[in-house]
Amino acid sequence: MKATVRCPGSCGELVQGTADGLNFLVTCPIDLYSQVTVDLSPSGRTTPPAGPKTREAVRRTLAYLGIVVADVAIEVKSELPAGKGMASSSADIAAACLATALAAGRTIEPAEICRIALDIEPTDGIFLSGITQIDHVTGKLLRSLGTPPPITIAVLDAGGEVDTIDFNQRSDLGSLNRRKEPEVQRALQLVEQGVRNGDAALVGAGATLSALANQPILCKPALERIIEISRSYGAVGVNAAHSGTVLGVLFDSARAGGLSDCVDAICRECPEVRHFHTVRLVGGGLSIIGGS
Repeated sequence: MKATVRCPGSCGELVQGTADGLNFLVTCPIDLYSQVTVDLSPSGRTTPPAGPKTREAVRRTLAYLGIVVADVAIEVKSELPAGKGMASSSADIAAACLATALAAGRTIEPAEICRIALDIEPTDGIFLSGITQIDHVTGKLLRSLGTPPPITIAVLDAGGEVDTIDFNQRSDLGSLNRRKEPEVQRALQLVEQGVRNGDAALVGAGATLSALANQPILCKPALERIIEISRSYGAVGVNAAHSGTVLGVLFDSARAGGLSDCVDAICRECPEVRHFHTVRLVGGGLSIIGGS
């Protein structure tokens, strides 16, 4: 009657935009996590209140499975800040869906989790294994690109917060995405090839192209300068949260000796930017931590 599930967050996306008018993103899962415990038979135990989206995920999962319970306790332990483009809500929701099913003695498939999550808000695909291309608005496209090459990422925060639901409801978003489709398609090709061949440089090149193409939609004033500095220290590229505030400086993990000096130079020359964390690019997917 109790289960704990962990889901990685993200450092933005490797690519995001539209293809022939259809929304998609390519996930950028990292080794920072949200862990959700769902207890369907709490015995007076109190926990800090979970957020409304996590509570809604539990409610919708129980309804989907046709399960009625008298009480639910939800505990969330997250390393992911909200409103930054690090998939904090998506990670909470996905982990809550699977934890709820397991606590009820059932299981639930990733496609089912995707449908439940999309009924709450547009979702990142970090709960899917590997690096994944997903239609984050409708869930119609789910495609695995493979296992990522070893990449180390310095996560930078450009400041502020972005509401995912408000962002995806912008009236000009469709037309702006159509304008950048050629650059986004090239970015997708580079990332696909990089993942397939284990080539960090190609992944970085595609991510950089997508980040630059997104500037007319959500401008990050320091992006171009960060790209220049990063190249001088051996980074393979810079990626962005296309609907958030974070940027990632990507290094081939085997050649990441200049990362610390690179971060220092960026923070010195771009004082509005803060170094949040240094992480690894990992394959996405949910991990079962415990149950009873």
